[in-house]
Amino acid sequence: MTYAVRVHKPGGPDALVWEPVTIAEPGPGQLLVRQTYAGVNFIDIYHRTGLYPLPAPFTPGFEAAGVVEAVGPDVTRFKAGDRIVYTGVAGGYAEARLLDERYAIALPDDIPERVAAAVFLRGLTVDFLLGHVYPVRPGETVLIHAAAGGVGLIFSQWAAARGATVIGVVSSEEKADLARRNGCRHALVSGRDDVVARVLEISGGEKLPVVYDSVGRDTFEQSLQCLRPLGLLVSFGNASGPVPPFEIGRLAAMGSLKVTRCTLTTATEIPALYQSLASSLFDALRHKLLTPEIHQAWPLKDAREAQIALESRRTTGSTVLEI
Repeated sequence: MTYAVRVHKPGGPDALVWEPVTIAEPGPGQLLVRQTYAGVNFIDIYHRTGLYPLPAPFTPGFEAAGVVEAVGPDVTRFKAGDRIVYTGVAGGYAEARLLDERYAIALPDDIPERVAAAVFLRGLTVDFLLGHVYPVRPGETVLIHAAAGGVGLIFSQWAAARGATVIGVVSSEEKADLARRNGCRHALVSGRDDVVARVLEISGGEKLPVVYDSVGRDTFEQSLQCLRPLGLLVSFGNASGPVPPFEIGRLAAMGSLKVTRCTLTTATEIPALYQSLASSLFDALRHKLLTPEIHQAWPLKDAREAQIALESRRTTGSTVLEI
């Protein structure tokens, strides 16, 4: 019997139901994957609550790693026994699943499945943010919110490795210490530090060319205030809730600022870019530019507890479900 965590109706953590599922034989272009680890991300919560709606019932989980058990007709890149990792499509919270071949990325022998499942979505997101949405140059100073979270730690490590000075905003002194150990030159504690004033001080009054914000509603205004003229606010999440409507003319008055709302899904739907980001992440892991911080793990059937911990901001680094 194969089990999965399912959502029959959007809602709170109780919407996650552990139940048996039936899996068909793989069809054209499909892989049957026996999953070993799944990552836990805020997008999983957005799917569960209906903020990013999916047709119900569905299996959440936007990244996982595992082993191919069988392939359907027309599959050209994989065979039974191959290890893979993927993101870009829900279904990670399951012991096994059918996966369209286009989402699967071959996992190199030197990358453990646990590490891959913990960092794949986050690592690709960071490479997309640093290299494509706003190409960060050596010597630049950048700010990231939630710097002690799964994306934040990878971002800080990778941006620092590229020669940037990273200002991280976190929610406690304990998380500030963690951020400093992972590449943040400056770690500011929200609610204690005046973030805008400290950015002015750190930047010598110039403010910043770019701010990366996955928090959303609670930090949007603050992020704008940290930007220099022509600066870019990169919004890539809304952990505190969606950003409310705002008057676009304010961007002109604040110095011709720019705002972009980006998603990794854009990259995963472009095969060459998807593979390029994955190869870049594997190289960064291989050369120790990134040292994954997997601080929490739960059995798959306890996905509810994992999401509660993430949603309440009680986690740091990456969280995985062991399958």
